[in-house]
Amino acid sequence: MPGRAGKRSSAREGAVTTGCVLLLVLVADVAAALLVAILLAARGLGRMDAGSGRTATGVPPVDWTPVVGFGALALTVGVTALVLLRLGDRVVGAVQLTLCGLLALHALGSWP
Repeated sequence: MPGRAGKRSSAREGAVTTGCVLLLVLVADVAAALLVAILLAARGLGRMDAGSGRTATGVPPVDWTPVVGFGALALTVGVTALVLLRLGDRVVGAVQLTLCGLLALHALGSWP
């Protein structure tokens, strides 16, 4: 019976470790998404303020905020996907990689 108790505690420790890693992945993804949302909101507020009293005199400056924001979000999701795949969570890692690809395509679509 002592062998079974050792296997149980090992399995329990593995589950706790996997749970902590998944929580860290979730926190990293949420933090990156909030950063992108804040950058895009600040960009929108800047456009509202700039358009209130000016006349258009030429080409507006290039706005790199969407490209950088969605690129950073894609990078974060991609890194977390690789960490998940490395830990053995293939399904969640594959979903993360798919989401990374979609975000990267969106970032490339936002390219000025």
